[in-house]
Amino acid sequence: MNEEKKNKIRHSLRIKITILFLLVLLIVMMFPKGESIESEVTIGSIWIEEDLIASLTFEILKSKDLYSKEQKEAGEKIHQIFLRDSSAIFSALDSISNYNSYISRRIISSSKSSEPIEKITFLSKQSLETIQNRFGSNLSKRVYGKSFQDFLSFSKSILERIYQRGLLDINYGEIRKDSIALRDGRFERIVPKRIFLDYNSQNDFINLYFRNSFGGDNSLNSALTEYLDHFLKPNIVFSQVLTEKAIEQTKDRISKNIGIVNENERIIAKHDRITPEAKLKIDSYRIAKGEEIGVWGRLAQLFGKFLHIILIIVLLIIYLYLFRKRIFEDNLKLLLIAILILFIGFLTFIVFQINVKAPVEYLVLVPVASMLLTIIFDSRVGFYGTIVIALTCGGLRGNDYVFSVINILAGAFAAYTVRDIKNRTQIFRSFLYIFLGYALGILAFGLERFESYDQILITAGFAFTNALVSPILTYGLIIFIEKIFKITTDLTLLELTDFNRPGLKEIARSAPGTFTHSMTIGTMVESAAEAIGAKPILARVGAYYHDLGKIIDPSSFVENQMDKGNKHEEMTPEESARIILEHVSKGIELAKRYELPPEIIDFIPMHHGTLVISFFYEKAKELYGEDKVDIKKYRYQGPKPNTKETALVMLADACESTVRAMNDPEPGKIENVINNLINYRIGDGQLNDAPITFSDITKIKQSFLASLVTQHHKRIRYPNQSEIENKSTDISV
Repeated sequence: MNEEKKNKIRHSLRIKITILFLLVLLIVMMFPKGESIESEVTIGSIWIEEDLIASLTFEILKSKDLYSKEQKEAGEKIHQIFLRDSSAIFSALDSISNYNSYISRRIISSSKSSEPIEKITFLSKQSLETIQNRFGSNLSKRVYGKSFQDFLSFSKSILERIYQRGLLDINYGEIRKDSIALRDGRFERIVPKRIFLDYNSQNDFINLYFRNSFGGDNSLNSALTEYLDHFLKPNIVFSQVLTEKAIEQTKDRISKNIGIVNENERIIAKHDRITPEAKLKIDSYRIAKGEEIGVWGRLAQLFGKFLHIILIIVLLIIYLYLFRKRIFEDNLKLLLIAILILFIGFLTFIVFQINVKAPVEYLVLVPVASMLLTIIFDSRVGFYGTIVIALTCGGLRGNDYVFSVINILAGAFAAYTVRDIKNRTQIFRSFLYIFLGYALGILAFGLERFESYDQILITAGFAFTNALVSPILTYGLIIFIEKIFKITTDLTLLELTDFNRPGLKEIARSAPGTFTHSMTIGTMVESAAEAIGAKPILARVGAYYHDLGKIIDPSSFVENQMDKGNKHEEMTPEESARIILEHVSKGIELAKRYELPPEIIDFIPMHHGTLVISFFYEKAKELYGEDKVDIKKYRYQGPKPNTKETALVMLADACESTVRAMNDPEPGKIENVINNLINYRIGDGQLNDAPITFSDITKIKQSFLASLVTQHHKRIRYPNQSEIENKSTDISV
């Protein structure tokens, strides 16, 4: 995608409308469903409206917590349902009878007694060896008075005994109650679970039986138990489906209401305190009205929600359009603002779904958005954004006025604490102010509602968590936002003022004169920016890097020539002009290599705008004649300054360079130089694209004059200064 298309998308009105529509739509989707949206009521507050009279008969619904609790208790009373599987008995007895007959025939017909044992393939190797060792080569041998054939003959009777009690398909520990519901055909009865055998007790039963018959030979008993276990199939089978169905049916039978309010009955009187019972009636009435409105009513309500959110967000849009044009015109920045609003709105929606008796609404991190908007843009955008977000989230909570006000208070405190941020660690100091904002709001409304001090402290505890998490999350998010949205914050700009940064370090090493010039301009524009309401830190950083391209060929610029000769004296005017012009294009290349933000790169071409390099242009006209000189070869390519900050650097660059070259920089002469240079650039149209007013120009001139006069003020000469200047001897000053 080419740059032109990217810019078109970034400034497209259609994209702006799409962002607004999607933002409003997603927020509306998070509104409470099926209710008449009125003011949120809180237990303990006073009903200040007129008497609330029911316009229809409705049920008083139980609270969600109570209804869920009753459903849970009802579900826990249901016994797990088991079915008696009669076919399992016949199948098991038939299988063991057939297999016993088969083994008996093999014993009688075979001369090798080991052969029948080897045919019992389902036994483990250890069990086969145990039987072989105990009975030897003759399976008719009697051990403890019993032979293997005796075991086969009464194995069926053991199974019959087990099935007479019943065999469960799950262990006792998996049955949550002491009894089970046993369904046998159409009949169901509750019986103790331990009248049946489970897997463990079944083995104990078989071992006990064999111990009485074959003695205490555990290995043999285990082998014979394994033989029987192969044929045992549970006949008391747990039904997960029937159990869950029974639980759901029981839960569905739990009544959702605790009473009825008849039509024209008073729900609450004016000036009555809202009790838990009154709140249940009011909430139930709201739901009933929401269910009564029908399709057209729902559509009207949906449109009302849509209009509700649009009206709130339009407040921010109007402000951006009137006072923050650069933000309004940049769809990427508008998308970022929309994402922040949506993020906090989604948090509100999630928290609103949590059914706990605790003030979890104070975990909605509105201060995060407030601080991010302030750091990324400025404190006014942060404050307006806080109001819009708090009102939007209040709407998501059923127009909760208290929630909105407290979050506006905490968010405003958060925004103002980072408005002049100097480093990232300063964000964490916001914790105290965020908590202070929440604490004051909670105390005010708590006392107004006659809340207990314990409740106020609990609420403040949740607000404390919010105040603690918000700065940490802000610190983490700002890094990603800067990278993803390519936004330059004041934090980034402050980092760029570090003299150990590669760019500044190289300027100081390769072009010390340019470095000094840039530092001086940085001081000048910072003061002037404060005077005209521009961004001081942006102007200063832009001044530091505006001549970055001069490090490619420092000696071509007079401030770096020191006592060396001027190389331009040996060049043609067009060669000199080409070198001078190249410091802009090369500066842009270097700035991109050093990964400087676009806002700083703009200073490199804009500080010269489309000015003509007059010295070499005039020299060329003298040499070749005006008709033979192409002025385009001596003109910077621009663009012209389009911000207050870039305009300041253009003006300061000219004024500082000229005053530095003066032999006698008296205040009056300095003032004349400033006036003439600035007026020339105004007359040449260099400031046409910059949002600079005539009032700003006056303030800029005054600020520049103060800075330059201070830098070039006269100093008292020492009595022996002439000797110091002219002799290389040790002279005491």
